[in-house]
Amino acid sequence: MEPRLEKIRNAVVSMFKVNLGLKDGERILVATDVPDRRWWDVWSMEHLLDVLRRALLARAVRDIAAEAFPKCDVKFYAYPCTGSHGAEPKPEVAKALRSADVVVAITTYSLSHTKAREEATNAGVRLASMPGFTEDMFYPGGPMSADYHAISRESKRLADLLTKAREAYVISPAGTEMRFSLEGRSGMVDDGLLDKPGAWGNLPAGEAFRAPREGTAEGKIVVEKGWYPELEEDMTLIFDGGEVIEVDGGGDVGNWLRKTLRPGVRREPFTSRRNLAELGLGTNPNAKNPLNILESEKIRGTVHLAVGDNAHIGGRVSTDLHIDFVIPRPTLRLDGMAVIQDGKIVIEP
Repeated sequence: MEPRLEKIRNAVVSMFKVNLGLKDGERILVATDVPDRRWWDVWSMEHLLDVLRRALLARAVRDIAAEAFPKCDVKFYAYPCTGSHGAEPKPEVAKALRSADVVVAITTYSLSHTKAREEATNAGVRLASMPGFTEDMFYPGGPMSADYHAISRESKRLADLLTKAREAYVISPAGTEMRFSLEGRSGMVDDGLLDKPGAWGNLPAGEAFRAPREGTAEGKIVVEKGWYPELEEDMTLIFDGGEVIEVDGGGDVGNWLRKTLRPGVRREPFTSRRNLAELGLGTNPNAKNPLNILESEKIRGTVHLAVGDNAHIGGRVSTDLHIDFVIPRPTLRLDGMAVIQDGKIVIEP
């Protein structure tokens, strides 16, 4: 269960230097979430172990940083799990995030789409959001060892195309077929270069993304088994008028999603949770793991579509949920022009 320090040390040091642009004298906060007493009777042993492994990894990252950067003030901060991605942590967590110059959030539940993260980065904090991060992502050849400057160049080219596009059309061999408007929104990048005040994003990184226009999504997303944690049969999300109106299949995962989204129930938070929130394009050539969403959504040549909150990426829907679904081997057309064809990025370099 203890992280292999020697195997991850070089990538951890590189993360602080290259991705976060660390300078002497800066304050580093390595944050993680841990289960408090309410979760011990609810979560399976397997899930508890996963959360605890991640917390120990965060502690190891703190130890490596303290040794490698003796001129910096390095702190470790553990707080209670919220239990869902995008849910707000307690006020003291937001305060702790604002107290640092650089935050590395190796968590189980994402802080990306929260006011706590937004307040920290608005105050100038550089923040790496790493929900679901696993030790092997730091290994040689893993997604953290990719050329982030090359990733940045490709991501920016794709983001420019997203900015110019009015409509997106996504299909896949498994049956995904989605059409929606992109008017009035700008393409954005998550390239892993978080060296400017207020910069934030995921690590590992590698995507261009944009918030679709609310109310315009039509079609279906087919989430393939093996491409979402614990998904053992295909799951289909059917969209009409910009939101999920039905969830078919998916076994236990589908049951959970139906309870979470409550298709047909016209009250909050369910209405907002069903919003088509994001179109993302993966650009990291070292990302490979389809079962870890943090990594799988960065796989070069994939598309991911999300439901729930998009207020933090230029949209109008603010809610307590943001769930990404990765589409392998997709074809993406922007205003009729192929940008990704059968899982291959086809734009000119």
